[in-house]
Amino acid sequence: MLVGYLWTSASDAQSQYDQQYQALIDAGVTTDQIYRDNCLRREERPQLEQCLAILKPGDMLLVCHLERLADSRTHLIETLRSLQQRNVQFKVLSGKGSELAPDLDLGIIITVIEAITEMEGKIGMQASVAGVEAARARGQAFGPKRKMTADTLRQAIDLIQNSDMNFGDIAKQFGFTRAGLYNYVNGDGSPKPSGRKLLGESSSDCDASMDVDEGSSSSTNL
Repeated sequence: MLVGYLWTSASDAQSQYDQQYQALIDAGVTTDQIYRDNCLRREERPQLEQCLAILKPGDMLLVCHLERLADSRTHLIETLRSLQQRNVQFKVLSGKGSELAPDLDLGIIITVIEAITEMEGKIGMQASVAGVEAARARGQAFGPKRKMTADTLRQAIDLIQNSDMNFGDIAKQFGFTRAGLYNYVNGDGSPKPSGRKLLGESSSDCDASMDVDEGSSSSTNL
């Protein structure tokens, strides 16, 4: 028995449904053996579950496009393995999937897909590790973002004002980037508003202090 399945999203045009439906009919599937899911979320496929449940050994499942059957490689492998275990054939009508012969052992297809998935995963991991190492070599910090504390800021200010270390090295020593440290302190070591706040000094307090000093100077001059 030939059983057809098609999937459309709620946003697909009617032509998407018509195209898949007609392709299944042309392939010999009868109208009462076509199952369709129409939903926004690919993982919600009640008709596919019903379709797979009625398949018997010797039957053939047909889909118009491979991506209409599964929403991921994992889902595809699970579906193909279910068909293989029950001796059900599988045929794709369009795209590269149509080059797979219906009588080809699904076990071979599953093994190839799993091997490619494993290979891509390892390549991606190697590229990620290489990228992290290259970034670390450039001085980029990784891991949880460090929170600036008043004590750390005081130490950083002291080094900026009283050592020969450059700003970038000082930032790196405390686990910050140059930009991260610049959020709290200027290049000469004077704290910015956010730095003064962290140290317990508000901008208004500093302004008031400046007013008092200026007033004292004026009195002295007088």
